[in-house]
Amino acid sequence: MKILLFGKNGQLGWELQRSLAPLGHITALDFDSQDGCGDFCNPAGIADTVRQISPNVIINAAAHTAVDKAESESDLAHTINAVGPSVLAQEAMQSGAWLIHYSTDYVFNGSGTQAWSESDTPDPLNVYGKTKLAGEQAIRHSACRHLIFRTSWVYAARGHNFAKTILKLAQQRDDLAVIDDQIGAPTSAELLADVSAHAIRMAIQNPALTGLYHLTANGETSWHQYACHVIEFARQAGVDIKVKPDAIRAVAGSEFITAAARPKNSRLDTGKLQNAFGLTLPSWQSGINRMLTEIIEKPL
Repeated sequence: MKILLFGKNGQLGWELQRSLAPLGHITALDFDSQDGCGDFCNPAGIADTVRQISPNVIINAAAHTAVDKAESESDLAHTINAVGPSVLAQEAMQSGAWLIHYSTDYVFNGSGTQAWSESDTPDPLNVYGKTKLAGEQAIRHSACRHLIFRTSWVYAARGHNFAKTILKLAQQRDDLAVIDDQIGAPTSAELLADVSAHAIRMAIQNPALTGLYHLTANGETSWHQYACHVIEFARQAGVDIKVKPDAIRAVAGSEFITAAARPKNSRLDTGKLQNAFGLTLPSWQSGINRMLTEIIEKPL
């Protein structure tokens, strides 16, 4: 099997190179790759690369994920998040390849308290969410064989993430203020990559599995509860934590001014995915604890 992966240097792309290795030969590209075009600002180059490599599976882990910058870079965000996936979908349709794509809870407006299902109507609050939704729609309308995974609050041991930031602040400050009215499920790039590999194997054998799925770790939390979990885990692991447990204040998201609005309810119902692929998703805490164990052994 020939696999073409875009976005190889991102958190998810890095993990996908590991999880997909047993499935076949991987050509992994990023925006600055020299052995093929991985720059989504060059749609024609992307199309040419797909045709030259002629993969059985195309995986798009590339995206414009700077949520606030997207408000002032709407054209760029649209090119990367909407036009790029549309080009991949057309190439996949013409060649018969599978297209694997990743989307976001930000396609929803965050109202209510119920977990969003795949059949709920999207209503994004910001440019990032709108462009990611446009990318989804282009893929689905193309009628190519595809798996679209919507996820939330992605992190990895590699690169920057919320937990690393919180740990640094907890070692430097006497008090912290963390948002408590946005709810979601921290989901590791490792989990996304492993589920992707499993799903690809099954989908190739059973093309009826094509479609849209929600994929997050099990459970839910707020950013404040997430921060408290991270700090307490580090404290128990012997990290010198300056902030006291009662000095981690829970605050409303409105106390932080950002260019892009954030959804308050990022819960995603993963029942469809678990039933279709025979999976039991691990708790968000187990993934965080695994990641923390790894990064605490190294300089933060």
